[in-house]
Amino acid sequence: MASAVKDSRPGYGQLLRTPGAWTFVLPGFLARQPFAMLTIGITLLVQSTTGSYGSAGAVTAATGVSMALFAPQSGKLADRFGQRAVLLPGVLVHVAGVAALITLALAHAPLWALLAVAVPTGASTPQVGPMVRARWAARLGGSPLMPTAAAFESVTDEFTFVVGPVLATALCTGIHPAAGLIAEAVLTLAGGLLFASQRRTQPPVHRAQSGGRPQGSALSVPGVRVLIAAFLGIGTVFGGMQVSLTAFTQHIGHPGINGVLYGIFAAGNMLAGIACGAIAWKVGPRRRVLVGYGLLTLATTPLWAVNAVPLLAAVGLVVGLCIAPALISGYTLVESLVPAAARTEAFTWLTGAVALGQAAASSVAGQLTDRFGPSTGFLVPLAGTALALTVLLTLRGHLLPRAAAAVTGGAAHDTQDRAGAVAEDRERELASA
Repeated sequence: MASAVKDSRPGYGQLLRTPGAWTFVLPGFLARQPFAMLTIGITLLVQSTTGSYGSAGAVTAATGVSMALFAPQSGKLADRFGQRAVLLPGVLVHVAGVAALITLALAHAPLWALLAVAVPTGASTPQVGPMVRARWAARLGGSPLMPTAAAFESVTDEFTFVVGPVLATALCTGIHPAAGLIAEAVLTLAGGLLFASQRRTQPPVHRAQSGGRPQGSALSVPGVRVLIAAFLGIGTVFGGMQVSLTAFTQHIGHPGINGVLYGIFAAGNMLAGIACGAIAWKVGPRRRVLVGYGLLTLATTPLWAVNAVPLLAAVGLVVGLCIAPALISGYTLVESLVPAAARTEAFTWLTGAVALGQAAASSVAGQLTDRFGPSTGFLVPLAGTALALTVLLTLRGHLLPRAAAAVTGGAAHDTQDRAGAVAEDRERELASA
């Protein structure tokens, strides 16, 4: 009886007692720190050397787009060959790309050169977050601890977005415009190599399905495609907030508080994530995604009209509080939508979607800021979440667990066909009776 009660209310303590958890949780925490420093570091460096938010947004966008396009391929290779085999070369390429970007920016190279280097820099960004989530899924299976693990990872991600932007901003504004990216490269190298060394907790490699067929792509699952749209919208919040807060604090003559304001926004996300993991939910993740996303869209509405620092901090906190429920519920749905052979890929699609949305929002918000002033950049999060909410509501039927059959191949389709035949026979028997 006590065990049943304990299992019905899974918590963080029980989660962290999972065998082997600490061997990837701590290295994973260190290895993902640079992820939160990359885009803000690029924005501050390029804006400092070019004097243009548009150029800074374009370089950040190029980094994010390449990350979004290549991250799922990285995840698919990790599912097939193992995380270590993908992570080691990726870390080395990324560090080299960051070094080249810093060198070119300080040399006042033309924009096209910065854009060219931004592509491999973003493409090689280590996808540690999805890899950690895949390790949790492999360890927990269908355990009721999966939503807790999703919440824990969201909290971890957001803690990095509390620490990362503040650290990068402090380094860039207090030491040198390139200091933030230098720290990002050092942490990527150290954290990535340490995480890659944890081989015992890697998910099993899935080279092919039974019968010799290659594994399907997570993108073939309709529910994953719907979640990608949702996570694109969440990315527009991150990207729009980064550029717009930077422009706003520069405009009022206090650039040093940029990291603090963004940290407050991320802290709201983190606090909501902690709460989501501590609650024994009676509402399914599908409904939580829809409700949470509606609240997020509503919360972004007043951003563009705020012109005082305390009020902007308060609204940013509310926006952050509304992000976590949608993010956590989306990641939780992956476990029921996608089979184990494609989960790392699925997680990287979602992470890549956030990066792509962030990149697009950075570019658009930068252009709007240059032309119409700092407040107009805050319209980007509202537009992005509103469009994504429309997609979610229209295609919410694809978020049901049965969509996972799209990846499992012929065997799953045969099972569905047999189940359908049995159901039809039973309907005929009832009708004749």
